[in-house]
Amino acid sequence: MGDWLVSIAGTPQGAQLATGLALMSALAHAVFGALQKGRHDPWLMRGSIDGWLVVMSAPVAFFLVPWPNAQTFAILGGALFIHFGYKMTVALAYERAAYTVVYPVIRGTGPLVTVLAASILFGEHFTPLQWLGVACLSGGMLLLALRNLGEETLDPRGLRIGLIWAVLGGMLVAFYTVYDAWGIRQSANPFTFLAWFFFITALDFPVIAWVRIRRFGAPGGIGSLIARGAAGAVIAWISFGGVMVATRLDKVGEAAVLRETSTVFAALIGWFILGEKVGPRRLVLMAMIALGAVIVEMGG
Repeated sequence: MGDWLVSIAGTPQGAQLATGLALMSALAHAVFGALQKGRHDPWLMRGSIDGWLVVMSAPVAFFLVPWPNAQTFAILGGALFIHFGYKMTVALAYERAAYTVVYPVIRGTGPLVTVLAASILFGEHFTPLQWLGVACLSGGMLLLALRNLGEETLDPRGLRIGLIWAVLGGMLVAFYTVYDAWGIRQSANPFTFLAWFFFITALDFPVIAWVRIRRFGAPGGIGSLIARGAAGAVIAWISFGGVMVATRLDKVGEAAVLRETSTVFAALIGWFILGEKVGPRRLVLMAMIALGAVIVEMGG
């Protein structure tokens, strides 16, 4: 399977598969974000997800894929550091502000930086029409966050702090997207990188969650926390794994932009599942985001 993926990288077949994987990743990531912001404390939820990622990934990493070489282990060490920073900023943002406010900010600040970095590191170049699509998508996401912010009734200071963490999280999204794309391209077998990525980068937050449970308990119940964590781990494999394979098969920038349609799915989840308000203006902005993704995909 790994050899087949490598063989179709850079081909029309690979580009089609990359598009499908990026969109699948977008939907999965919206569900993943909603799990972190739902019933449980975001620190505990992320710890439960990561704990299950370690459990699920270990057998694959140790027994089902070739072992990584020294270079890949070094790259994975860097990924652990970067993703720890990202997870910290997301937890801090979710702790301070509403999901429909911070999620579009986190995802909206990333595509532009990702596309610029990919052009430098991977020699990718967007057409003027594709840049218009990036502006449409990122602008729609940030306007959506601004619209949601206008209806937020929480402490203004807390909101400002949450938004600061969200912007930092968005910058780290761009950083890890480019770094992970580079990392998976250095590995001879993409599934070796993926299995060890999920195992190594998930070792941190279970420790944080355990400390918090000992100090504050587990509001919402341990059983629900464990069950949602297991679901989140499966979704994480689909979301993060899907987009990383997409960046291995085709352009990093296009995969990153398409994945940010997760904001549309997130708004729908916030509306139908979390009970958050969605009106005509939000629907227009969601359409603007989707249109931006279409322009990027069709304008290349």
